[in-house]
Amino acid sequence: MPHDTPLISTIVGGLVLAFIFGAIAHRLRMPPLVGYLIAGVLVGPHTPGYVADQSLAPELAEIGVILLMFGVGLHFSLKDLLSVRGIAVPGAIVQIAFATLLGWGLGAFMGWPTGGSLVFGLALSVASTVVLLKALQERRLVETERGRIAVGWLIVEDLAMVLALVLIPAAASIGGEGHGPVEPLSAGLNRLLGLDLGVGGMIAMTLVKVVLFVALMLVFGRKLIPWTMHRIAHTGSRELFRLGVLAIALGVAFGAAKLFGVSLALGAFFAGMVLAESELSHRAAQESLPLRDAFAVLFFVSVGMLFDPNILIDKPLPILATIFIIVIGKSVAALLIVLAFKKPLGTALTISASLGQIGEFSFILAALGVELGLLPEEGRDLILAGAIISIVLNPLLFFLCDRLRPLLEGTKREEATAEPAPATDAAIAQQQLPAEDDDVHPTALNGHAILIGYGRVGKIVGQNLKSSGTPFLVIEDSDKRIGELKAQGIEAFMGNAVARETLDLANLSTARSLAIAIPNAFEACRIAEQARSVNPSILIVARAHSDAEVDELKQYGADTVIMGEREIALGMVDRLAQVHHESVPYEDRHEPDTIIPTGTAPPEKE
Repeated sequence: MPHDTPLISTIVGGLVLAFIFGAIAHRLRMPPLVGYLIAGVLVGPHTPGYVADQSLAPELAEIGVILLMFGVGLHFSLKDLLSVRGIAVPGAIVQIAFATLLGWGLGAFMGWPTGGSLVFGLALSVASTVVLLKALQERRLVETERGRIAVGWLIVEDLAMVLALVLIPAAASIGGEGHGPVEPLSAGLNRLLGLDLGVGGMIAMTLVKVVLFVALMLVFGRKLIPWTMHRIAHTGSRELFRLGVLAIALGVAFGAAKLFGVSLALGAFFAGMVLAESELSHRAAQESLPLRDAFAVLFFVSVGMLFDPNILIDKPLPILATIFIIVIGKSVAALLIVLAFKKPLGTALTISASLGQIGEFSFILAALGVELGLLPEEGRDLILAGAIISIVLNPLLFFLCDRLRPLLEGTKREEATAEPAPATDAAIAQQQLPAEDDDVHPTALNGHAILIGYGRVGKIVGQNLKSSGTPFLVIEDSDKRIGELKAQGIEAFMGNAVARETLDLANLSTARSLAIAIPNAFEACRIAEQARSVNPSILIVARAHSDAEVDELKQYGADTVIMGEREIALGMVDRLAQVHHESVPYEDRHEPDTIIPTGTAPPEKE
């Protein structure tokens, strides 16, 4: 590869190899991120062949973290954040303290200084933003109570690490360990004002800066950012709108880091959360999605580049101890903390699995510790190895939690049956409420309709099915909509219909029809393919946004595909025909594979 284009070669080498090995991992029924990590190892300095630019890769990966947190903010309102503060704040603090204590103990056992051991423990205590959010998004959990708690927990961890990054250099200089810090903002104020802020003053200054940033975003940002996006949307330029979304996400994140000392990820999260109050939030999320996914892949590649496989041979026992702290120690601590707050077992298992890995903040802390002379390079290598292995094991941790949950819940029910408690009115009322983590049983319906998605399109379809008396059920991945459906007495299952186990709950083999109302054609094709293989005679109706999507959906088994843009155009033509007294025979109004209600839509005329 040419030596004068390190940026291009790093992006090309990282993405191409990530695609190849991600596809291989998927073929082997492993998470694609395992392939991304392997790609990073191959382009890293510890393996022969091409070596990507090690300074550029982490910066490119940071863009993915920014866009990912911005996207989470778009789906996470201030009300959601405040609703979980009672468990996220104390839970995260206790879990960080416990993991730090374990890491300090391991460091002390290996003969490291106190400061280095504490930095090591802190690095093991904070979960990766990218890994946690991708795990929640793949399981459609971001908008559930479990997802809100996990994201809130993550935000508290980020705030704690921002504080740690300010205090570690100060503690290194005051405690006499290490080489002393690079001049922070407070050191400049010391010289300017002739004051000695000390550790307490630096803590206060950090808190003031974070509070000031949050206040500015909530007071001014929540008005300025939506107003700006509305003005851009009124220009009618999709290119400008997409550019505006990226400018706000990256600009606010960078400004927050430079002016207020807040992490890039946290700044982007608040930018997204402020924009979420605008009706343009859904469009903004869609526009940022492709870049978000691409740069998130580069994050895993950059992690793989840092990994030296030789450490697996040189330091096996310390690595095992590190993995135990990350995967077992942190997860068990989180599980017990969530259960202590009287949350359902499913919620506790999800939180514990989500936090059983480490990532980007761990690398930053490790680099700072080595730079200040607090943490030995051996500690940094253990942190990197722990990150790689814990990220690879994280999907397995989710799998084990999913398998353990029915067993543990069965044990709890047996204990409850053995020692029945007097039933109070409050207890009876609570039992009647739908529980998020109750066991889910397949439907008893036969000859019914299955509706996938209950958004704007799905709601109209569902209301018509209900009014006509057609037996039907809904599969939806938003817990808010599931609550609405159950309140209306409509049978609903929460989950992603792409998953075969979710479709099995809908008794697909005896259903008469399947309406796929979700806008994602890729997922719709997978659903149609599975449905056709289970029930060859079922009627499958889907939606599309282009002729190419129509052809693809038909190829995968859909009987009828309705393209929204065509229906809008035909409806407009029908209204114009009424004004101009034109009459078009019904059979000429539509193409054979498009359903149009009687009396609507003459054809488009060439």
